[in-house]
Amino acid sequence: MVLRLSDYDYNLPEELIAQEPVEPRDASRLMVVNRKTGDISLCIFRDISNFLRVGDVLVLNNTKVIPARIYGRKETGAKIEVLLLRKIGDKEYEALVKPGKRAKIGTKIYFSDNIYAEVLQKKEEGIFILQFSSEDIEEILPKIGNIPLPPYIKKPLRDPYRYQTVYAAKEGAVAAPTAGLHFTQELLNTLEEKGVEILYITLHVGLGTFRPVVVEDITKHKIDPEYFEVEEEVAKEINLAKKEGRRVIAVGTTVVRVLEAQGKSGKLEAGRGLVDLFIYPGFEFKIIDGLITNFHLPKSTLLMLVAAFMGYDLMKRAYKKAIEERMRFYSFGDAMFIY
Repeated sequence: MVLRLSDYDYNLPEELIAQEPVEPRDASRLMVVNRKTGDISLCIFRDISNFLRVGDVLVLNNTKVIPARIYGRKETGAKIEVLLLRKIGDKEYEALVKPGKRAKIGTKIYFSDNIYAEVLQKKEEGIFILQFSSEDIEEILPKIGNIPLPPYIKKPLRDPYRYQTVYAAKEGAVAAPTAGLHFTQELLNTLEEKGVEILYITLHVGLGTFRPVVVEDITKHKIDPEYFEVEEEVAKEINLAKKEGRRVIAVGTTVVRVLEAQGKSGKLEAGRGLVDLFIYPGFEFKIIDGLITNFHLPKSTLLMLVAAFMGYDLMKRAYKKAIEERMRFYSFGDAMFIY
């Protein structure tokens, strides 16, 4: 079993890191991987309808990215950058603060004349609990905040909407569930007309999805908890599909983690709360039969999840082919369908 961090490293030419999305959304490329035969083929994302069957259940994450990156100043005038991670009270947020050394307990960070946050607690390096002066911070964020793009995207995004899925509905994420960025409403309509059932869960993407693994023994890594919701009707429909032998296909690793965390018994449980499931090779999948996902960062928990689902050797071969074929990587990159 491949459980060393160094086994999940690979060399990616920098020019393959997508800096902007393709237009239209479903014009990105798609790698299709058959886990049983090991066959790999390439097409355009909108052709995914050719690989989905009548009765398949497609599960998407309807979280919506909030303008979570806000810039403020201390009373001294020193600049501070805040990235909101998770709401934990009426006015309290868990947040990344840079530079952290400037954020002492009791420090006030001003974002406008009457909006500030006070540092209540330091949790760990760079992460703090902040209490805002207003309970209406979600309403104020669009005026003072920015959509937090990943650090490897160097170009400013001309249209912030392109870092949201077309079905984004529930605000709370600090990053987009990027596998869903490839879907247009027209493509979703086409799939439904074909007989594919489309369902939604929620996972507010936070630090847990992206915190880097720093231990060589990956089993020692812990994932930060992220908020999720699975409605009763959604659980009922997925359980019915499993009972009838129909495929459940997750759109994105966030969906996988929710479904597998809530389906450890083989039956999906409805609920809401926090999920911190870390999936790596050796994991026994109980719910999903297919996965639509992007190409992930080296040494990331997302890459480890993909290796767990498709097999480590096949993952390595698929990534090697993706690089040879000059496919686009990461958030605005191309996609894989693994079944």
